[in-house]
Amino acid sequence: MAENANKKGIFDWYFKSNLLARILIGLILGAILGIALGFSPDAVKPFVDNTKFFGDLFIRLLKMIVVPVILFSLIAGAASIAPSRLGRVGVKIMAYYLLTSAFAVVIGLVFANIFQPGAGFGIVGDAAIKGKEAAAPTLVQILLNIVPTNPVDSLAKGDVLPIIFFAVLFGLGISYVKDSKTKTLADGAETLFQVCNAAAETMYKIVGGIMQYAPIGVFVLIAQVFAQQGAKALGPLLMVTVTVYLGLVVHLVGVYGGLLAVWKLGLVKFLKGANEAMITAFVSRSSSGTLPITMRCAEEKLGIPRNICSFTLPLGATINMDGTAIYLGVCAMFIGYATGNPLTFNQQLTVIVTATLASIGTAGVPGAGAIMLLMVLESIGLKVTEGSAVAAAYAMILGIDALLDMGRTCLNVTGDIAGSAIVAKTEKELDLAAWGK
Repeated sequence: MAENANKKGIFDWYFKSNLLARILIGLILGAILGIALGFSPDAVKPFVDNTKFFGDLFIRLLKMIVVPVILFSLIAGAASIAPSRLGRVGVKIMAYYLLTSAFAVVIGLVFANIFQPGAGFGIVGDAAIKGKEAAAPTLVQILLNIVPTNPVDSLAKGDVLPIIFFAVLFGLGISYVKDSKTKTLADGAETLFQVCNAAAETMYKIVGGIMQYAPIGVFVLIAQVFAQQGAKALGPLLMVTVTVYLGLVVHLVGVYGGLLAVWKLGLVKFLKGANEAMITAFVSRSSSGTLPITMRCAEEKLGIPRNICSFTLPLGATINMDGTAIYLGVCAMFIGYATGNPLTFNQQLTVIVTATLASIGTAGVPGAGAIMLLMVLESIGLKVTEGSAVAAAYAMILGIDALLDMGRTCLNVTGDIAGSAIVAKTEKELDLAAWGK
């Protein structure tokens, strides 16, 4: 018996080692391989073709669990607290999300004014370079689309905003019925709550299993991005990349660090607790896809109670786009400079308003920021039309969008967790032991 107990499995070295260390190793090795492949252009396509399956598998596994995690966790979260308290938490987190998004756009514009990316490019129209075609919905349509006409259809399609709306209402309904004076109704609602809560717990277990594959997925995805995009990103658009990432760092330290300090929470301790979700967001480029890992980090490492983070985090994954807001400010300024149309002060104010409101209707999936950029450019009169100089500049941004998307998604997710921690602290429900207090 003792001999069997001491017997080790063939993959023990993998599964019993630190998960975060494995992810970081995969990231570093993937970057090295991608850069090396960049020196042999003929080897890039065969590598991408032969490894695409492994990277796509990781993304599909994350996407597979997004809808059930959002549905069950939001229902359980909304049903676990009184309606009056749910309203208070909702107002706080919405105020935080909108305020930090506005700050983010301002930071992006400030850095763009300082570094002036694209100045002197003198881009001219070229029919061979076309912008991505996309229908930019109006603000009224964005608001209407939040309300599902058929919740089951929204679940099937994975429409996050309608799912969130329905799940919150359903959970709120359970919360009311649990307080019913009719015992059978109250007991039934309590049973329904327990079922949803158990379903959410089951999904978190599945998340743990999927994350064991993360190092492999990370290695492949990073290698592909550096092999395909690295040379372009380090060429004429190097200044855009540097400006965006400087803005992301300043927002992380200045805005999140400052807000956490106001509520006497340490930024270093916060980053240690959130790092797994941040790295996953950086690689997967999906706030929604990272959501299960985000929720696990918030609850297990940062002491944010389930009844708060199960409401604030799914909401943030859809409407809190601070990193995207910085990206929009910098890229709009780049396109203005590159086409010889520097943005006026009024145009920059319009960018702030449009980017803040547009974030409400943008899904937390890879590349969503590129669609938002179309909306922002439209609002300031820089139309992406076929063969135009604006379309050429927009196409250049798309060339490095993957690299920019990684950074902005990482900040988006970080902001979700920081906001949840602050709200939990104001509600006096944050487990301060997780923060070393």
